[in-house]
Amino acid sequence: MEKTKLVVLQTSDVHGHIFPINYGTNEYADVGLGKISTLVQDERRQNDHVLLIDNGDLIQGTPLTYQYVRSDSKNRLPNPMVVVLNELEYDAGVLGNHEFNYGLEVLKAAVSQARYPWLSANILNMADGKPYFGKPYTIRTFSNGLKAAVLGLTTPYVPYWEKPEHIRGLTFDDPVETAKKWVPFLKEKEKADVIIVSYHGGFERDLDTGKPIEKITRENQGYRLCQEVEGIDVLLTGHQHRQIAEKKVNGVVVLQPGSLGSFLGKVEIELEKRNGQWKVIHKQSKLLPVKGVPEDQTVLKKVKVYEQITQQWLDQPIGKIKGDMLVKNAMEIRLRDHALIEFINKVQMDAAGVDISTTALFDNESPGFPENVTMRDVVSNYIYPNTLKVVRITGKDMKAALERSASYFKQYKGGEIEVNPAFTTPKPQHYNYDMWEGIEYLINISRPEGERVVKLHYKGAPVKPDAHYDVVMSNYRAGGGGQYFMYQGKPVIKEITTDVSELIANYLLKRKTVNATVNNNWKVIHD
Repeated sequence: MEKTKLVVLQTSDVHGHIFPINYGTNEYADVGLGKISTLVQDERRQNDHVLLIDNGDLIQGTPLTYQYVRSDSKNRLPNPMVVVLNELEYDAGVLGNHEFNYGLEVLKAAVSQARYPWLSANILNMADGKPYFGKPYTIRTFSNGLKAAVLGLTTPYVPYWEKPEHIRGLTFDDPVETAKKWVPFLKEKEKADVIIVSYHGGFERDLDTGKPIEKITRENQGYRLCQEVEGIDVLLTGHQHRQIAEKKVNGVVVLQPGSLGSFLGKVEIELEKRNGQWKVIHKQSKLLPVKGVPEDQTVLKKVKVYEQITQQWLDQPIGKIKGDMLVKNAMEIRLRDHALIEFINKVQMDAAGVDISTTALFDNESPGFPENVTMRDVVSNYIYPNTLKVVRITGKDMKAALERSASYFKQYKGGEIEVNPAFTTPKPQHYNYDMWEGIEYLINISRPEGERVVKLHYKGAPVKPDAHYDVVMSNYRAGGGGQYFMYQGKPVIKEITTDVSELIANYLLKRKTVNATVNNNWKVIHD
């Protein structure tokens, strides 16, 4: 009986990481496509039949990618992320939600520069209902006649997060219904022996019990894909930045390789020929860590010029901080007003011309601002390419938003203050805890969720539930991102289309020196 083996390799949520660098400190880090390349070459040497797939969120996420899109578009080099994927000879890439952050012009250029197809069967052209980026799937036929099909899908939640002008003319269909249409087609019409679905989305339920692990929306539908779509052999996932391997759901092998190029996902599929057709007889998934793996210098040389330009830009001095804006303890910042958060809120209020603002400490690794601030410090603290919107909300909406933020904490019953697991599992979501300027409030975490806001004042008087307030916030939050559904559909009074990181830099450049101030307008308490 003739047998063969197919190896499927996956990256996902690389977020602009090529070099093994932490850009905040320039210290060495076990991340990036340079290291991934070494693992890929090893796998190709050891196996005859290999597929290499990127699962999305590729072209956004580091100062390197941000500096690239800020460069003059007329003289712009090819996208550095695509340069690397071309060099590694990827078989396919899938569109992630962050692919749209820099706008359609940048994305379309990246797609056109690729020597591999970008797939998304459920992102359609509103005008004709066809896949907007051309290809819903790709098929690789190997020398022994084995046919492997890869179907690309993207979370349809993109419109909740993205600026409307970045997705104009696009519609996002349901991935489960889309898969129900294409998987049988690939099996019956294309005669694929192996069907791989590469879905930029994660799992909404526990893989073992099927119990929900988050609020059930259309953001993550991996479990449903496994349960409801017949004929899938392998489901490659991402978006949640989880490390998932050695698992099957309803007989479907599943995989999710973390983020930033810290792991290469691997699926091994064994097949044998029966009646002239290849049949899957065994399949399993694993994660290959890049820790300790040397980076491929040939790949890094291909994009060295991008890195040099980025490092020069990051070291530009911008201004001075008088006082303390450093982050020493992320939890402490979320318990009481802090100069860094107050400063970012002040920048937002200045840009928007309103007196209420909300922002977040995006990551527990945020360093804060030292005395002498460079662009490196700005992008290390404000890590997303957000813009701002002024949204008109009611006092009732404001309280609901504060209660959503207050649910970040476990109910306090003595001992250490702890984070609610819903904000850490399956994916860290510290960026969904907001802190406000322009109002005065108290959050009592001894109380149950939904009853924690014990004081809410504006200009010294209680906030009225039916009164209207104009609040500046990120475009992500204004669209309801992070389950702040109370903002959805509310009037947008003003849009500030400059990235917040640029607003922060301009604020410092204009003033040269900024005082670190704390007016203590809010804090978290417990009985």
